[in-house]
Amino acid sequence: MSRPKISVIGAGNVGATCAHWAAAKELGDIVLVDIPDKVGVAQGKALDLACCGPIERFDSKITGTSDYEDVAGSDVVIITAGLPRKPGMSRDDLIATNVKIVKSVSEQVAKHAPDSVVIVVANPLDAMVYTAWKTTGFPTNRILGQAGCLDVARFRTFIAMEIGCSVEDVTALLMGGHGDDMVPLPRYTSVHGIPVQQLLSDETITACVERAKVGGGEIVKLMGTSAYYAPASGSVQMAEAIIKDKKRILPCAAYCDAEYGVGGYFVGVPCILGAGGMEQVIEIDLDNEEQGLMDESVSHVKDLVGVVRETFPELV
Repeated sequence: MSRPKISVIGAGNVGATCAHWAAAKELGDIVLVDIPDKVGVAQGKALDLACCGPIERFDSKITGTSDYEDVAGSDVVIITAGLPRKPGMSRDDLIATNVKIVKSVSEQVAKHAPDSVVIVVANPLDAMVYTAWKTTGFPTNRILGQAGCLDVARFRTFIAMEIGCSVEDVTALLMGGHGDDMVPLPRYTSVHGIPVQQLLSDETITACVERAKVGGGEIVKLMGTSAYYAPASGSVQMAEAIIKDKKRILPCAAYCDAEYGVGGYFVGVPCILGAGGMEQVIEIDLDNEEQGLMDESVSHVKDLVGVVRETFPELV
């Protein structure tokens, strides 16, 4: 019986770290793909990671390549390819360049791995998921964006730092677009079942919310490039749920039509991930303030997609 197969497109910081986490979890065989000019980087990182197998005790076959034929038979494809965000650059600034990259990659994925589930990580996330969907022609359950897993992890980390407790005991939820207008939900945040409002002041919770919203920008300012450990970890968390058919409820950029009144866009919502990809969007009750924030966030997603449609009419 063959092992599951995960292909990671882009051998930069995020892509290589996706391969690292996937190998460490022994999720299956891994293919790391990059452009011909950088194939040596993909091959080198793949070989370096393979040499960790005897120490970390995983048997994954790890391949570095620039040939998309090597992704054939992939169960999950993680698209990390794209220009990283630089200091002073918004996610929106990336849109024109990264649509071209994600469109080109998606064409190859559709050709060589037509039965795969695609997880998009490239920014601006919400627009790139739309691009991959339109380019591949895949059903919406097999196209997802990694954003919520990362954003929730950051929020949980900041909450745990303030309380002085284990991050494992913090459960949280965020929704909406990926970026400064995401919608953290303190009302759905708890610490081992204890509502977070009983442990932290409203002021401290708000500070954690605001820090989560700009968490990516904080890291860019500190080290001059986008984060990669946590984005990769969130991506592999999703891949694991799909490959192992775990039916996990995770916040992802998923296609919503009637759900939350979105009207046919990919936005961050809690959903069940399993062998079928995105198997169900979970609808929760939002109060008026939360719904207002969600509506505002969705409107920004629509604006981003509008830019894609105007610039690339073939993606309408």
